[in-house]
Amino acid sequence: MHDPDNDLSDMVDTSYRAGLSELTGGLSPNALAQLYFNWMTHLSTLPGKRSELTQHAAHNMIDFGQYLTKCALDVPAEGCAHPDARDRRFRYEGWEKFPFNVYKQGFLLTQQWWDDATTNVRGVTKANERAINFTARQFLDAMSPANFPLTNPEVLDKVRETKGHNFAEGAKNFQEDIRRYFFHEKPAATEEFRVGRELAATPGKVVFRNHLIELIQYDAVTEKVHPEPILITPAWIMKYYILDLSPENSMVKYLTEQGFTVFMISWRNPGVEDADLGMNDYREQGPMAALDQVLEITGAEKVHGVGYCLGGTLLSIAAAAMARDGDDRLASLTLFAAQSDFTEAGELMLFISEAEVAFLEDMMWKNGYLDAAQMAGAFQLLRSSDLIWSRMQHEYLMGERPHGNDLMAWNADTTRMPYRMHSEYLRYLFLNNAFAAGHFEVGGRSVTPTDLRIPIFAVGTETDHVAPWKSVFKIDTLSRSEVTFVLTNGGHNAGVVSEPGHPRRHFRVHTNPDSAPNVAPDEWLELAEMKQGSWWPEWSTWLSERSGAQCAPPKSGKSICDAPGTYVMME
Repeated sequence: MHDPDNDLSDMVDTSYRAGLSELTGGLSPNALAQLYFNWMTHLSTLPGKRSELTQHAAHNMIDFGQYLTKCALDVPAEGCAHPDARDRRFRYEGWEKFPFNVYKQGFLLTQQWWDDATTNVRGVTKANERAINFTARQFLDAMSPANFPLTNPEVLDKVRETKGHNFAEGAKNFQEDIRRYFFHEKPAATEEFRVGRELAATPGKVVFRNHLIELIQYDAVTEKVHPEPILITPAWIMKYYILDLSPENSMVKYLTEQGFTVFMISWRNPGVEDADLGMNDYREQGPMAALDQVLEITGAEKVHGVGYCLGGTLLSIAAAAMARDGDDRLASLTLFAAQSDFTEAGELMLFISEAEVAFLEDMMWKNGYLDAAQMAGAFQLLRSSDLIWSRMQHEYLMGERPHGNDLMAWNADTTRMPYRMHSEYLRYLFLNNAFAAGHFEVGGRSVTPTDLRIPIFAVGTETDHVAPWKSVFKIDTLSRSEVTFVLTNGGHNAGVVSEPGHPRRHFRVHTNPDSAPNVAPDEWLELAEMKQGSWWPEWSTWLSERSGAQCAPPKSGKSICDAPGTYVMME
């Protein structure tokens, strides 16, 4: 890990870049400049591509001119370009009326041209192509006519409806958000969701605590339980109660009702004193320490391991090291939106280069951790049209506040990541893909997903921008295990929190035996069975089939305090 403390000139450079990072939101200007010049210099040596772009622009101008003429003559005209099916900015009926249809068409044609300009440029790597295309989309999204009151028909209709009071409400919303930001208060409409009351309310006890985790054991609610307990390792980038939200959508509550003994890791929110904690510390003090406690408390021989997002990656590394060393205490491994191979790790990978990682290290060096607000900004950029501009439009231009819900409240309850751990995570996994390549070391020896031999249940979600399902699916190719893969609709969080009874849910499922040849993701889609409803019962059945006969619930561990514990309350 980069350590500038012993070199004065290095410390000056690091301090300067740390200050610069506050102005750029954590994005390295050097990385962005490299992307731009890489694209521009390659494009400058491709006269054929430039000619094609010129022709494209000319055709767009002709089509747009014809569309304008038809609109002026009040002749029905079909649009020259159409928004993506997932683009909700132009769904309001007013966008089909003059002059707003013209604004929309001009924007979509410009967006179409820039998409062509930033793709298929010979010599530009696929990674750089995706990054420069993403950057162009961010600038275009900021200039969308939907973002400005005079060019947005929905806003203007709201003005007529409220006689302009929507702007007064929007100004009040903006002022309130600014105040909440500077005083570190919860976002509006989330105050009614309180941890330990409305959220994370499943009864249980904290039965173990070390510097990094509190281990929660949930109360049994059935007369008999499966002998193998479940140990859940959530990501340390999030508070654990994403899996224990309200009672009606709590995965923890659901599992206890299905006759499972459930343990949950609750991560400590690190501070400056934790800057030197690395991935090995998180593995040892996290899932490995918890596993020891679960087996000691319950007297069980094996445990069903469950990991979510980064927690799933960490648990996979721990499970691979256990398999390598002949430790057979895991009965199965379940992974929710968790990646083991990072070669296609989604849009978060767009700017992960040596320049960007070095910049992030300098930014983290200042405080000893990566701040929650900086992480939140990166995730919002992945869906800027929905999470940034659409929110500004509705809350500030139309004066409408969304109704709060448990997922919004959880999303606002942010965490931090220690300097060393996040640096190692980015370098070892994102940059070097060390785990999938067999170069990740645990205890001085390498581990790899091919060490895994236990049954695996892996869940991917259709619209995941953080862990794309085809990346999550790679565990099927990498491991030597029987893999049951589920692809559910929804995103990184909503697809996982998909309780029975949730409307409009469906999923695909298929099991690939350990002796069967590997299949590609598209081939898997053809083999998988489509089912309606939640995938939770499918998983519960899968776990039951790999568990022993039910018996009396185990004794609870010695109680330190009631769930949800103290670490989850840390800010």
